[in-house]
Order: sequence, then structure tokens, then C-alpha cells
Amino acid sequence: LHLITYKGFFFIPVDNLHARPFLCRYIHQHILPSSSSSSYVIVSPDAGGAKRATAIADALNLPFALIHKERRPPKFSPSNPSKATMMLVGDVKGKTCLLVDDLVDTANTLTRAAKLLKKEGAEKVVGLVTHGIFSGDALERIEDSGLDKVVVTNTVDQTRSLGRTKKVEVLDVSGVFGEAVRRVHFGESLGGLFEGEGVLPS
Repeated sequence: LHLITYKGFFFIPVDNLHARPFLCRYIHQHILPSSSSSSYVIVSPDAGGAKRATAIADALNLPFALIHKERRPPKFSPSNPSKATMMLVGDVKGKTCLLVDDLVDTANTLTRAAKLLKKEGAEKVVGLVTHGIFSGDALERIEDSGLDKVVVTNTVDQTRSLGRTKKVEVLDVSGVFGEAVRRVHFGESLGGLFEGEGVLPS
């Protein structure tokens, strides 16, 4: 769910399946082994995603950085709309930035964040996103951006995306859904699926 408050619109029990353990496992197995973990930093592209990104940073024992959007128009008018200034809080110089978000739609926020991170000295920028919507010219924007790679799950079909850019990598989350259905069917708890059980190899 994009917002946990959406659960209040259902009249039946609802369990939110989130990708944090899945993404943690991917980072641990496919990104971190390549070099020292000190050369990586988890980054939230906005303040709204800070809690999500810090949870991943804590689970992997990685540093955290935040991109803050500040809107300060001198005087608002239709001809003078507010413009967001993006500011980085944290150190990314010489590091690989793992940019974590729950969805990418137009990719404007993600590509602007990548541009700022590269400007601040980041060596590489990898986007890790749960839902890849990629509306409009989002894929072209990603292809022309400072993003080195964008990893998304297949909660949305990505067949079209893979044919239009080489920067997108797709992770299959069918196993998470299958295990959730199995646990519900047999009356087992879903807690272990998302609260650290099996997230990282021992």
C-alpha cells in the first residue's frame, strides 16, 4: 500500500505486504558483497520516505542521507509558482547511493535526486523502488538521467519497460505473495514474513 491509512477503506481484514525485507535481501546478496559496506549509503528522495529508508539502513547497518525539498516562493501567483529546492542532508561523496522509494511514476523526483547526488560527489546512484509505474516519458527520463540502475519489483508488469531501457532491473515478488497466501490459508502469522525472519542470511 502506498499509504498504510488505505487499510481503513476496507471492510474486511487487510494485511499490507511490503517489500522492505525483500529489498534488504537483494541489497545484502547482490550489492554489498562487491565492496566494503562503508562505501554505500541509503538515501530517501524526500522527507515522506525517510522512515522507510531508515528502516532499511538500520537493518543493513548502513549510513543514511535525506533529500529535503524546500518550497519558498517570494510571493505566490499563477505566473510565479513555487519551485522546490532540493537539499542534501548527509555525506555521499565517493559513495554508491541506494535511493529507496515506494513507487516511481513520472520519475521526476527520482531523476532529480540522482542529479543532485551526482553533483554532491556520489560515485553511483541505484534506485530501489517497490512499484514501477513509469507513466509518460518516465523511462526515457531515466535513460537520460544520472541513475545507473533502477531496481523495481513486478507488482506492475514490466515487459514494456525492459524493452525500452537497459537501466531497469526487475525482481520477482511472486514468492512473497505465495507465502502470504499459504500462511493465511493455514492460519499462520504473517509477522515473520516482514519482521526480520529470513531477511538476511545467517
